[in-house]
Amino acid sequence: MDDRGSSANGPNATGGGELCPAGNPADATAIAHLKEALARGIQWQTALLESIGMWCSPAELYRGRRYKYLIGDEAFDWLLLAERLLGEVRGTVPEDEISELLFSGRLPTKLTKEDFRNLLGNAKYKAHLNFVYGVVVEEALLMAVEEEVHKERSIMGYEGGDVTEEAFSRVYGAARKELLTRFQEQKGMTPSHSVNLADMREFTYWLFKYRLETCDPERVASDTRKALQQVRKAGAQNLYL
Repeated sequence: MDDRGSSANGPNATGGGELCPAGNPADATAIAHLKEALARGIQWQTALLESIGMWCSPAELYRGRRYKYLIGDEAFDWLLLAERLLGEVRGTVPEDEISELLFSGRLPTKLTKEDFRNLLGNAKYKAHLNFVYGVVVEEALLMAVEEEVHKERSIMGYEGGDVTEEAFSRVYGAARKELLTRFQEQKGMTPSHSVNLADMREFTYWLFKYRLETCDPERVASDTRKALQQVRKAGAQNLYL
């Protein structure tokens, strides 16, 4: 990554924001950069995004918690990495601003899409877009269809049935359990495998790719517009699209 929009001595350690095998020394460099930049008085959001751009590991086990930053080897969850890095500088960054970022996805100062991309690096920015469309937007699509189902049933005076199952059927043409089984089989998971948050995001990204493969392009485009409207209605974070 070049130095546009970044503080001095804050280059991207991988040259383009790529992620690499876990435990890479670049991770320690990223943490050190964040601490040093804050000590020099650099705005914390700039220092944070620079450090994210320098980070290398796609996943890690830290203090007993499994962090998976790269979903499906393609989709980058920058907010999860932000949470991890900000944990290294507690007491240095205002807690209310950290909470606003982690719970609402909002930085204290507005950034343009170009600023955000330059600080993360091109590779991570492209992976961020994969996460937005493959996880955030896909979740919003299911939520939008669930609302449609609920509204239809309310009009008919029918409140029974599983709204989520009906939404899965309408969006993917198959039951949730059937799709989850297919996903687990492809990933080599046993039926008894305990599904955690990272697994659910991986499943959501898998659903996104499944939908692209099985639905016609016009339907995909229409569903994407519907989902983006749902995201905007929910007042979600700046997605830097």
